[in-house]
Amino acid sequence: MAINFNLNDLQAFRAVAELSSFRKAADALHVSQPAFSRRIEKLEEALGVKLLERTTRKVELTAIGRDFDRKVQQLLDELDNTLLGIRGVGSTRMGEVTIACVPSTVYYFISHVISRYREQYPKIRVKIFDASANEVLSAVSRGEADFGLNFMGAQEPDIEFKPLLEERFVAACRRDHAMARKRRVSWAELAKYDYISVSKASGNRLLIDQALSGQAGLPQNIYEAQHVTTMLGLVEAGLGVAAVPAMAMPAPGHPLLVSVPLVDPIITRKVGLIRRKGRSLSPAALQLYEFFAEMKPKRGKAAEGPSAAPRAPDRP
Repeated sequence: MAINFNLNDLQAFRAVAELSSFRKAADALHVSQPAFSRRIEKLEEALGVKLLERTTRKVELTAIGRDFDRKVQQLLDELDNTLLGIRGVGSTRMGEVTIACVPSTVYYFISHVISRYREQYPKIRVKIFDASANEVLSAVSRGEADFGLNFMGAQEPDIEFKPLLEERFVAACRRDHAMARKRRVSWAELAKYDYISVSKASGNRLLIDQALSGQAGLPQNIYEAQHVTTMLGLVEAGLGVAAVPAMAMPAPGHPLLVSVPLVDPIITRKVGLIRRKGRSLSPAALQLYEFFAEMKPKRGKAAEGPSAAPRAPDRP
């Protein structure tokens, strides 16, 4: 039988099988929807079978399509592995990897690892989907991201969670704030100051509320934001103090912001890599995943935060 389709057609089929959407698949491959549809039509005509059932709401694989998808995925992965094994291919190899992550990991993880990855694979495009913990989890579960960096997912039955570090929550304030020179501060002490929190939809808010459940005299927020970065902007503007994950704090030497360890209780969260169980990563995605897995936590930052000012003894 003459082969009347090519690698682009197979990649288009894999994309729509993974994303269940012609529009999303076309966007992922950076082609127009009409051009993408022609690739699928060409593939089905060449094979003489219907691979996809398309309605106005969604796209589903036919029985033959599901079997073909497994074989195409194996074929493309083997091709990628072969290319990776060729000496010098890293500098010319092209492709795309999508990472979902909570914003606080961008400085701590993403920038360093991607820099190292780019040295070996400069032509592989890396897309970063930075969003809330719930959105990151959903993106990985739906296959919209190859893998993710998150503090949620360990309890999900369809998610594999690989712990990387455990970090604590710290109090963020300005250097000229009364709390800035304390060695530590309790959650109850935060009630003395204007308190900024994330919304109840945030995974961080859920962790904090669960840990503080039943305790009296706790801070009540006067401001509420959707993201930790927004909270830190409000703190920097002098509008109050906030409880944030240690890795969300700026690098040491920030001109305005400092962090103070929070106690009574100490609240921590585990950050790790998440990927969908039973899903094979492409060689390009797997290599980047392993770069993250091999990264060693920076001493001290995950424990108390990077930007604390010199401490004076606590006043009674």
